[in-house]
Amino acid sequence: MNTSAIGTWQALSARLRGIGQIVPPLLLRLIMAWEYWQSGMEKYAGQNWFTDIKSRFPFPFNSIPTNISWAVATYFELGGAILLVFGMFTRFAAYSLLILTFVATAAVHWPTMLAMWSDLAKGYAITNMGYGNFKLPLLFSVMLLPLIFQGAGKLSLDYLLCRAVKADPMPQPEAGIFAWSLALLAFGIPFALLLPKFGIALLLAALALFVFGRYARA
Repeated sequence: MNTSAIGTWQALSARLRGIGQIVPPLLLRLIMAWEYWQSGMEKYAGQNWFTDIKSRFPFPFNSIPTNISWAVATYFELGGAILLVFGMFTRFAAYSLLILTFVATAAVHWPTMLAMWSDLAKGYAITNMGYGNFKLPLLFSVMLLPLIFQGAGKLSLDYLLCRAVKADPMPQPEAGIFAWSLALLAFGIPFALLLPKFGIALLLAALALFVFGRYARA
């Protein structure tokens, strides 16, 4: 292959990745902040309707009084939105909103019967036909993942705070056994709320990888 073409492509990729550490995370933070702020304000100004669906909340949220769960959902959405705007404690904020989104999906947006995969496919569409409406929370969850795994980007308070304490704001990526164990843990917790068996399987896999990694290093 022409070396000049390779060099041009690498230079183009380097510039795109450079801007990619600034603009895409900022846009994701702002759009997610807007959506969750709107949802939080609707709860803040509205009436508590969690009592009507308490039985559909996953454990342990179905054991919490609805006035408490309503307040938690409200202030986590509002607080998470503010943190996302400024890019502060971004991974914590994004992961908290991910958990909140999975709980909402289980209680409100998930099809009531999953006897057939066709029901799941019908629930992917935004509809009032009784198959659930999890397309929007699914998209929100996917949009939160880059903020959880990649962070807030360079235009954020997280980045500035790391620089201020002389910590590396963007350490060299690793994708070894412990990284996969952490990823499985991150996915396993929310999925345990929505699909308990699948979530527990992910958590067990995370534990197995962690133990294997410890013994492999010994």
